[in-house]
Amino acid sequence: MSKSLLAAALLAASWPVLAAEESDLAAIRTQINEMKQQYEARIAALEQKLASAERRPLDAAPTGAPVAAPPPAAASTANAFNPEVSLILQGRYRAQRTLAERAIGGFVAAGAHAHDTAIDPANQRGFSLDHTELVLAANVDPHWRGQAILAMKDGAAEVEEAWFRSLGLDQGLGLKVGRQRSGIGYLNGQHPHMWDFADAPLMYRALFGDEGSYLQDGVQLKWLAPTELFVELGAELGRGAAFPGSERNVNGAGASALFAHLGGDLGVAHTWRGGLSYLQTRAQDRSAHFEDVINGVEALGNFSGRSSTWLADFVWKWAPNGNPAVRNLKVQGEYFVRAEQGNLACAEATAGVAVSCDGVVSDYSTRQRGWYAQTVYQFAPAWRAGLRYERLDSGRRDLGTNAAFLAVDAYRPQKSSAMVDYRWSEFSRLRLQYAVDQATPGFTDRQWTLQYVMSLGAHGAHTY
Repeated sequence: MSKSLLAAALLAASWPVLAAEESDLAAIRTQINEMKQQYEARIAALEQKLASAERRPLDAAPTGAPVAAPPPAAASTANAFNPEVSLILQGRYRAQRTLAERAIGGFVAAGAHAHDTAIDPANQRGFSLDHTELVLAANVDPHWRGQAILAMKDGAAEVEEAWFRSLGLDQGLGLKVGRQRSGIGYLNGQHPHMWDFADAPLMYRALFGDEGSYLQDGVQLKWLAPTELFVELGAELGRGAAFPGSERNVNGAGASALFAHLGGDLGVAHTWRGGLSYLQTRAQDRSAHFEDVINGVEALGNFSGRSSTWLADFVWKWAPNGNPAVRNLKVQGEYFVRAEQGNLACAEATAGVAVSCDGVVSDYSTRQRGWYAQTVYQFAPAWRAGLRYERLDSGRRDLGTNAAFLAVDAYRPQKSSAMVDYRWSEFSRLRLQYAVDQATPGFTDRQWTLQYVMSLGAHGAHTY
């Protein structure tokens, strides 16, 4: 009886507390519901304002504001042009000998004549504008990308490149159409501001002229294999008007090229790439100047035939732990063999100055070779130093019947170069180079070159 009375007393005492707790819970539920309703109302109001703002340009302007005419329908579908623009400023100061005729001995000069001081940029001393490029590039649409490069050098300007390439072909295929640098070799695909030295190797100048690269109007198809090892195969067809070919003004292609590149990693710190390329061009009346050994005057030899070039290239790079920011080393080299076969027609080089072989047409064939090797070491984040040695061999040059009239140089041009450069950033570089040039027979030219390279604006990453 006493226990029942005690339980009843406790229940009676706790009832006000339980009633109070229930009352508090009800109040909290009411507050939550009110907050939820206010929150939903605010969200609805914001959504209504957003919908009204989206409709406003199409429906009507706010009260009191002038009503703008809707844009033309074509504007919504036009291809807006917002290109990536960059400007490469590249100039130099050069101290060297002035030669009456500066040429690579034993090799036919691109441009028909051994160059004189007045017109040959390679023969200019003192300050000069070396090679400036204006680059415009943009995606055409999700499928294509275009680029144009205007090159300016010592008061002259030309369209150096103008091409478009694919972005979305399947199976690792890539297509490029227009004026472009050929994919042959290693250095050929690089612009001058990407070179590790202030000038192109003798090898590239002998093969393609003083610009040191082979460009042509045509089409290039590349395939990248879906393998861990880098495998790239490519083929090209083009006009073939550039040296060692010539303008023939015919239907079809005047030049063709094939190339294959392999590469990969050796551990974390080492990478490599090797390649083999083949270029074939045709020439018609490609002019070169010879010495008439009988009359003692200058004679013109017009070559018509086929020029074939094989190139092998190799590049090896080292960087501690795969990080090239502070220290890295690059070793590269290329080797070429060029053979030409056709006929050579002798003619006057200067009107009215008779030559002993005037009108003589004979067989013509040559087989020449050459190479260069260089190494560049970055020993501090901003400093690099490099060495390059290059050597050519004029090889065999058979002029047939014209050999009795025209002098042919047998020579092995060579050149040694050393450089050091400093960069404030990836966009600015200053380079000092010293070279001993023995490319011209009978002359040793000791050259000093101070070069600057400044990049303004958007600029894509450089190739390997």
